Amino acid sequence: MTKQAAIIGGGVIGGGWAARFLLSGWDVRVFDPDPEAKRKIGEVLANARRSLPGLFETALPEEGSLSFHDTLEEAVSGAIWVQESVPERLDLKQKVYTSLMEHCAQSAVIGSSTSGFKPSELQEGTARPEQIVVAHPFNPVYLLPLAELVTTEKNTPDVIAKAKEILSAIGMHPLHVKKEIDAHIADRFLEAVWREALWLVKDGIATTEEIDDAIRYGFGIRWAQMGLFETYRVAGGEAGMKHFMAQFGPALQWPWTKLMDVPEFTDELVDLIAGQSDAQSGHHSIRELERIRDNNLVAMMRALKTQDWGAGALLNAQDKHLGANAPEIDETRPIVTVRRAIPLDWTDYNGHMNEARYLQAFCDATDRLMEIIGCDAEYISTGGSYFTAETHIRHLDEVHAGARIEVRTQVLLGEGKKMQLWHEMYEGERLLATGEHMLIHVDLETRRPSIPGPSIKANLTRIATAHANLSKPAGIGASVGVRA
Repeated sequence: MTKQAAIIGGGVIGGGWAARFLLSGWDVRVFDPDPEAKRKIGEVLANARRSLPGLFETALPEEGSLSFHDTLEEAVSGAIWVQESVPERLDLKQKVYTSLMEHCAQSAVIGSSTSGFKPSELQEGTARPEQIVVAHPFNPVYLLPLAELVTTEKNTPDVIAKAKEILSAIGMHPLHVKKEIDAHIADRFLEAVWREALWLVKDGIATTEEIDDAIRYGFGIRWAQMGLFETYRVAGGEAGMKHFMAQFGPALQWPWTKLMDVPEFTDELVDLIAGQSDAQSGHHSIRELERIRDNNLVAMMRALKTQDWGAGALLNAQDKHLGANAPEIDETRPIVTVRRAIPLDWTDYNGHMNEARYLQAFCDATDRLMEIIGCDAEYISTGGSYFTAETHIRHLDEVHAGARIEVRTQVLLGEGKKMQLWHEMYEGERLLATGEHMLIHVDLETRRPSIPGPSIKANLTRIATAHANLSKPAGIGASVGVRA
């Protein structure tokens, strides 16, 4: 049965939450009196569909259903997670909670997107305070995995465990903040940097663009993959963190910052900063900047996946979680060896998938077929594997970023040292490309052809025998420029 989430407030953050849940296979019910809510969420969702699925090597679940409702009562009906993302006014939030308590299930978790209020403030005066937690995300919610989960002693262990489980299941990292504080953890850092940046602009030290350059070309990249303390530990060299603190600790006494002093927001300062920002980025629309941001985030986070580090390690874990739900294999039909979306970084200057990525998708399909017959990492560690000897790919149709593809694999030959595979790539039932591949089993010590192990041979023979009953695919044996 599809799980259900209710989104209360459909602005930028609420829309991001809706997209995150929806693309994770949940049904999403939205309540927002704004007549533009459906359009705004639709635009956020379009960006999410384009970018989020491409973070993974495994297809996301089928989208849930999205519906909009005129009352809170309708929106929360059946929801096991309710996310409140209304404006940052405590009286408004508490009024919403009073109404929520009347209509939502007592077992539902109520998460607040608040960036500043403590959960005890949100819980005050409510009928069931144990249901309310802070679940503070970062924009764009559908890409950035951090959710600050802030709780109080009124939250039961079961509620906390359930909140962690649900956030993890939709690919987020629930950072459990066990001792509440205004603005939680991350926003306090952001506020400190923001205050210092305002002074640097006001005092004429740097422009908005120069400050952004200092972050994006310098420590921002380090922070993205290693955080603050781990970065400084490395800066301490072989002597480690103690050496770093001994070396740079005295600098904390120097008048380098004005963190406790904020310039007055005069019209002059606001105009100065707004003008510099317009000059820096005004040639892009907000939607263009969002897409540029999403492209960059996807590229960085996918790069971190190859190192299994930071946000990349979290994505790899989610890949395994998604892959665990793969359907059973039917060996009497072509085997689905790849289900995934096309990432943003797989496209080229023509706006469609680069030809090298067709080969990568087929390589992934071959690797999956090898796993199915038992030629997995454990077997390869014993000294046997398959090498590709010949490949022929036909590019039949174009495919764009965000498209969901499927590769279906047929074993044409499985005898002795040889394995011949036929891959067909589809978007829905539209055939995009075919790949014909001849592989040879190799002894990794001698680097020479060899007979595969008995279990590999038996598994491959079984599938090849079953696939011999399938019709012969069109295009087998074709040469470049010549139809078979």
